[in-house]
Amino acid sequence: MKETYLKHYSRILGRDMELLAFSRDGDLSEGRLCLAFPPQNGRFYDFGNFGMTEAARPWIDAGRLTVVCADGIDGETWSFRDGDPRARIELQERWFGYVTEELLPEFARPGQRSMVCGCSMGGVHAGNFFFRRPDLFDCMVSLSGLFNAQYFFGDYMDDLVYANSPVHFLPDLPEDHPWMDLYRQGKIILCCGQGAWEADLLAGTRDLDRVLTEKGIPHWADYWGFDVSHDWPWWQKQLPYFLGKLEEEGRL
Repeated sequence: MKETYLKHYSRILGRDMELLAFSRDGDLSEGRLCLAFPPQNGRFYDFGNFGMTEAARPWIDAGRLTVVCADGIDGETWSFRDGDPRARIELQERWFGYVTEELLPEFARPGQRSMVCGCSMGGVHAGNFFFRRPDLFDCMVSLSGLFNAQYFFGDYMDDLVYANSPVHFLPDLPEDHPWMDLYRQGKIILCCGQGAWEADLLAGTRDLDRVLTEKGIPHWADYWGFDVSHDWPWWQKQLPYFLGKLEEEGRL
């Protein structure tokens, strides 16, 4: 497994953005592309530093998977609760545009949709990217995520908060919306423990589970035990478990 550091200028954000990519031998076009997002207020190096890429090593070393770890700006958006909510969500939307319009095209495989994953806030981002752009992403693995933007924005709701809140916009999608077929063709994996520090995330996962069931969108919501806490050691166990299942299904 080879680690590649990259930095590029984002026109949309007006700043340099950093990332790390993990591949078999430095060929970033090899295997399934997975964008990985850090937990709340985390950085692009967290996925590697906390053992998640090591957990994915068998698939990376086999050339089945390349993991690109994006940088986040949660401290200026989702976590900045004292900031102006419209300014926060507008910046979040620019970051979303940076990922989809600048970062992803550098690595996307021609004619193929990509995978997204993350734990905690990274799982929130994975859900947002998958449900907002199923034309770009056909697989998501969200570990300990939640999918209601009001958890971060309280009573404030506008068009952009709504657009970043799957439990709000999914129920409103009509059956003939083109995204519905793409959701059903994709693979949706939600996982949450039921132990320490997971209560809010567990409730958020159950909310999305319910919405998807009501919409008839196939998904896998996997609830782990009461000993499973909101922490890296458990996410290090969950990620390879689900990667193994994806490989069995021929998605890796």
